[in-house]
Amino acid sequence: MLNWRRDPGVERRIEESRTRAHESRMRGLDARMRAQQLRSEAEQIKNEAEQIRSETEQLKRENAKLRQLNARGRELLSSAAQLYSAPECSSTPPSSTEQD
Repeated sequence: MLNWRRDPGVERRIEESRTRAHESRMRGLDARMRAQQLRSEAEQIKNEAEQIRSETEQLKRENAKLRQLNARGRELLSSAAQLYSAPECSSTPPSSTEQD
């Protein structure tokens, strides 16, 4: 018959090994979750950037239209100023050159 004695540190080493394996799995899981979170955030940033580009293009079009309207308004004001500053449009009647 064999004289077998159980190593007293075996249970501790087995538990430590299981703990390390569990911690390793948890770190892997944490890394995968963080990677998924980063992918999700990157996708959200990409969508927001596209929305900003779209809104920027719309604002550029609106600004161009407003510049055209402003230019047209300045032309009209200039024409009106020329028309109403002419002497024949004066609200003061011209002085008579005839003697009373």
